[in-house]
Amino acid sequence: MKKFFDEFKAFIARGNVMDMAIGVIIGGAFGAITSSLVANVITPLLAWIFGTPNTDALNITLRAADEAAGTEAIVLGLGTFVGAIINFLVIALVLFSVIKAMNKAHELAEAAKKKEEEEAAPAEPKPTAEDLLTAILEEIKKQ
Repeated sequence: MKKFFDEFKAFIARGNVMDMAIGVIIGGAFGAITSSLVANVITPLLAWIFGTPNTDALNITLRAADEAAGTEAIVLGLGTFVGAIINFLVIALVLFSVIKAMNKAHELAEAAKKKEEEEAAPAEPKPTAEDLLTAILEEIKKQ
């Protein structure tokens, strides 16, 4: 059992696990930001376009509540669904932009590294005419 806990401790102490934990925390905060953007900016704009004070007006009531019969209303929550779709699209757009920027930065770093390696490597000296003639003479002697 001690070996199991030692392995678990080593796993938790790895950098990638800590990076993942930080990512989850930032992702939760980012989710709150996008939810606020959708609820407080985009949804009111949609409500203004459709002429309603909120997107609940986009919901469709299939059956009204009947207190006498004790039944609840059945509602298609199209407004809520549209908000969820917009929230997803905003998150997907931001993630796409971040990944695209990271890929571009990685490409630039690789190009700089490659250029640096090329500059650091000693260039092969160009053979002189004398070297070429010497090589030709040696080939002729071999034949």
